[in-house]
Amino acid sequence: MPFKKGPISSPNYKTQSSLENPNFHRRLNSPRRSATGRLKKMPFKRYVEIGRIALVNYGKDYGKLVVIVDVIDQNRALVDAPDMVRGQMNFKRLTLTDIKIDIKRVPNKKTLIAAMEAADVKNKWENSSWGRKLIVQTKRASLNDFDRFKVMLAKIKKAGVVRQELAKLKKVTA
Repeated sequence: MPFKKGPISSPNYKTQSSLENPNFHRRLNSPRRSATGRLKKMPFKRYVEIGRIALVNYGKDYGKLVVIVDVIDQNRALVDAPDMVRGQMNFKRLTLTDIKIDIKRVPNKKTLIAAMEAADVKNKWENSSWGRKLIVQTKRASLNDFDRFKVMLAKIKKAGVVRQELAKLKKVTA
């Protein structure tokens, strides 16, 4: 039966269904493939789950690392940290990290602190590129005018040394 143009409600409008094509459901449930036929990778690696470490990106707890101890609904989670009172927080205020600890749902404070120390969360965070970058930002923000001036002079001095060494290397190769 040829396809006919017309409104969707037309009796002549033909749709592809499982009755006409036995592979229809198999195609729907198969892994997603790109136009080149390769399997697509999952776009997300960090999931909202109990034990996931998150960074607070807004509000009075800005910059703190917290642990998701329970999911309240699709917009909020119950979060806790060793230095704060357990409370709910909107997911928009949280940035998920790659770090995850193994805890049960809604653990007590003592269990949470023990799990964080066992997983060495603080050290992992400080050694991650994201954590190091934030540490540098906070150090730079705390500099006074004279410290910023000294940093500027050090940069100029370093650039001069690099320029001299580069000139030496160019002379040797030329």
